Amino acid sequence: MVPVPLHPRRLAERGYNQAALLAAHVADGLAVSFAPRALCRLRSTAQQAQLPRDRRLENVAGAFRARVPERVHRRSVALIDDVATTGATLAACRDALLDAGAASVTYLVLAAAESGADELRSFPPSARRT
Repeated sequence: MVPVPLHPRRLAERGYNQAALLAAHVADGLAVSFAPRALCRLRSTAQQAQLPRDRRLENVAGAFRARVPERVHRRSVALIDDVATTGATLAACRDALLDAGAASVTYLVLAAAESGADELRSFPPSARRT
């Protein structure tokens, strides 16, 4: 169970990572491992909610990496976020996990924007499929 990470500066401003809070509860309920630091955000990015749809993929491309690739290598990973709109952040995190050798990545989100529901099912156009 891996949450979408916040940039350290954003985490300091907010004081918590809502995706990590969700992931901890889900992991506990399912009795699976919780890896809150499996991914890291390499650079601060503009808030996705402030960007038009066509800029979101570009904004987060290459923004994530696996902190310790061995932690996810050959494992099935559940990637958790609070809200998904276009799926761009999830796709960028998924790519980082797959690059680190994850066997598969499944998205779990608390809420999905109705306008982006089809895109989440089909993956963003520039994203790799597992």
